[in-house]
Amino acid sequence: MPELPPPPASQVEAVVVHPPRLAPLGGEAAFSAVQIGPEVLKVEPRLDEALKTAPGVSLFRRTGSGAANPTTQGLSLRAIAPSGAGRALVTLDGAPQNDPFGGWVIWSALPPEGLDGATVVRGAGAGPYGAGALTGVVALQERGAQDGLAAFDLSVGERDSYRAAVAGGTESLLLTAAASKTDGYYAVRGPARGAADERVSLEDVSGAIRAQHDFGGVQAAARVAAFREIRGAGLVGARSIASGTSATVTLAKPAEEGVGGWRLQAWVRESDLKNSSAAVAAGRVGTTLANDQYKTPAVGYGVNVAVQGRMQDLNWEVGADVRWTDGTVHERFRFMNGAFTRDREAGGKTVVGGAYVEAAYDQGPWLATAGVRVDRSKSSDAVRRERDLATGAITLDQRPEGSSETTPTARLGLRYAFTEGAYLRAAAYTAFRPPTLNELHRPFRVGNDITEANPGLQPETLQGVEVGVGADGPVQWGATLFWNRIKDPIANVTIGVGPGTFPTAGFVPAGGVLRQRQNAGQIEAWGAEGETSGSVGETFDWRAAFAYTDAEVNGGSSAPQLTGLRPAQTPKLTVTAGADWRPLQPLTLSADLRYESMRWEDDLNTRRLGAGVQLDARAAWRLSDTTEVYLAAENLTDEELEVGETADGVESYSVPRTLRIGVSIRR
Repeated sequence: MPELPPPPASQVEAVVVHPPRLAPLGGEAAFSAVQIGPEVLKVEPRLDEALKTAPGVSLFRRTGSGAANPTTQGLSLRAIAPSGAGRALVTLDGAPQNDPFGGWVIWSALPPEGLDGATVVRGAGAGPYGAGALTGVVALQERGAQDGLAAFDLSVGERDSYRAAVAGGTESLLLTAAASKTDGYYAVRGPARGAADERVSLEDVSGAIRAQHDFGGVQAAARVAAFREIRGAGLVGARSIASGTSATVTLAKPAEEGVGGWRLQAWVRESDLKNSSAAVAAGRVGTTLANDQYKTPAVGYGVNVAVQGRMQDLNWEVGADVRWTDGTVHERFRFMNGAFTRDREAGGKTVVGGAYVEAAYDQGPWLATAGVRVDRSKSSDAVRRERDLATGAITLDQRPEGSSETTPTARLGLRYAFTEGAYLRAAAYTAFRPPTLNELHRPFRVGNDITEANPGLQPETLQGVEVGVGADGPVQWGATLFWNRIKDPIANVTIGVGPGTFPTAGFVPAGGVLRQRQNAGQIEAWGAEGETSGSVGETFDWRAAFAYTDAEVNGGSSAPQLTGLRPAQTPKLTVTAGADWRPLQPLTLSADLRYESMRWEDDLNTRRLGAGVQLDARAAWRLSDTTEVYLAAENLTDEELEVGETADGVESYSVPRTLRIGVSIRR
């Protein structure tokens, strides 16, 4: 008898169970939305670097989260007016990820291995997003749960650097963990570097667990997470320790045709920040401790609910959300004769709640979407108390009155597909961001520069319009023209120059300035952004994008010295480009380039940060369908990208060329 062929290998389809979500209404296609997919998250070890492949996405300063102080890690979209608090809302499956005290995002707590992707919506901040989405929203989607290992990455690099991250579990349980360490680099280089300078270093660890189950069609999930990071700030005596925990409970029943769906979500975030800063002596021969923020306990919690209806052409959603924050900074300051002589307690509470209705109508080539919402924000229980450490005597006791605002916002979008793949769209929107506890109550110091808080700050509001055109096909492309206006932008406004003694702030040394957070008139910006991508054959993929923003301040009567100037930290032009080439079946060579035009370090446009370009490269050898080894280079050409400049002209720079080698698994 002829030999029988072997039986076919068993085909077992992996079951992936995603977190409880309501499907989008479909209206996002009318706005300037960009998808960041798993292919980008796979090659970037830090989430903020992956998001920056979309021009216009940036932290407050050029420094990425691998070296930036937590207080400057706020994300903004479009270079209208970045801030340390950030002017974009970051969510993870609906739950806000912004810090309850400062509004920034601890990016090390969100390893890319635990994510499926991100949707970046530029400009359109109203609708279901609400408070904080002033320049847009970054909606993160957590990875679905599946049996076994889902993702793994292990790498080692220069300057005693390592990183390890893993995600996996079962169909009802997802565990994600990550840790990294680096001895870092000197931000100040060359002859300017002195005994005051040390390496910008980092150690971080994070973990999360999500359990979920389906109860007769109602999807339920509970997620808890924790993080801790320790940073050296680059100056002797200056460092930060950020830590926190979070928990989210979500119930959802997705909508079906003609049948409503709903979602109910409750979340809580607890954080603490220890942050010390130092004054720099002339010639950078040493440092003196300036303040010691020894604890900043804060808690934020909230609830959101949404109900959806889906018909043949019309989808709608009605919802409401409330967020509370409560936090206080405790710090020692006024360092004299080798010891701190004063202690400060400053903080308060905020609450913001709103309700909205939004609908999307999709009929043939036309897509129309509209949404309105109303929010009420309030700050209360403010306190700033300072005392003498030697005697215990109260030297300052302020209890500013609270404030409250009612803010209506809306957005409207229209899209027309004039061929099968090409479209034209237009949108108009308003959005708002209330001040954070950090902006209201916490003064801070960087080197010899002092910034005072302001409990009288009002919410920022934004109005904008845009038009866009694009096409899907072998070559995908899109382009947008936009105009935005921010009213009452919260800016660090220069009000004094050292050396000198000022009310409340005290002594400002030579080479330093005194600033205060103020609602500085308004900022107008117009610009253009675009992206394109395609392939050449089956072995070469390419992509390119740009963002141009011309922003100008009108300080009005509150800050007339700023009128006609560009907001701090706003480059006019950002260009990104990248390519993946597969010369051999298992080999992939990748390169990504990012160019940024010059920007101003300060509000008075006196400290110029030059233009710069960074080239990152990666070579990966595939061992199997899921596993590869790789060699990656950050800043391959060792470009000196300027990220800061002091009042006396000392420049600091971003990461030098850094090589790392690793192994990656993705299922």
